[in-house]
Amino acid sequence: MIINFFEIVGSPVLKLILGSGRLFLIFIDTVRWMFVPPYRIKLLFKQMEFIGVSSLSVIILTGTFTGMVFSFQSYIGFHKFGAEYMVGTVVGIGMARELGPVLSSIMVAARAGSAIAAEIGTMRVSEQIDALYALAVEPVQYLIVPRVLAGVIVMPILNVIAVFCGIVGGYFVGVEILGINKTLFLETMYKYVEFEDLYNGIIKATVFGLILTLVGCYKGFYTTGGAEGVGKSTTESVVMSCVLILVFDYILTAIMF
Repeated sequence: MIINFFEIVGSPVLKLILGSGRLFLIFIDTVRWMFVPPYRIKLLFKQMEFIGVSSLSVIILTGTFTGMVFSFQSYIGFHKFGAEYMVGTVVGIGMARELGPVLSSIMVAARAGSAIAAEIGTMRVSEQIDALYALAVEPVQYLIVPRVLAGVIVMPILNVIAVFCGIVGGYFVGVEILGINKTLFLETMYKYVEFEDLYNGIIKATVFGLILTLVGCYKGFYTTGGAEGVGKSTTESVVMSCVLILVFDYILTAIMF
């Protein structure tokens, strides 16, 4: 009975420790191979197009409707105190600091991070990664480095787009639909929303871009179990990316603010 108890409790703990160690080692290898030639610029731009450009429509829709909902909900609260003009400030700060980087990263993790895990996982179970070793090509440099670099580069840009769309959506709902004074809406936003808010959001988005691409590559690289294993790795990559994004969002917020 006691042995079974320790097996039940210890197995998840050992799995967590093993996974954390593998993820850390992949991160170290990725950083190391970034500075070793050949530099695969073509692969980098291809991944930037896949992670960034292909995610634009999702980011625009997410940012716009998030700002619209946030504006509407803020108006309901501020209307009780006659402070409707502060809606612009709340929407601007909320989108720049939190909602922009977090929601855009989660959407990219669901769209691109899962695809990365599925692609590399398929290469693992079909022995294409073993073929790279046979051809004297380092898989980390060829497969992981371009994807991680692309995620770090494009996520801040996607975050800025999401923040801009969120503010535009919030302005449309607040001013055009709810009738908030346009001048007060914009003046309070300009007065209280600082560049530091956007700058901190960009830092968060950069870290989240590293997390979602690294986790997708890690889950794909250690895939086992054929087609079923690929599906499992894809699902786990999305869940793990979203959880880590939320955890690091709290850590970064505590440090920055």
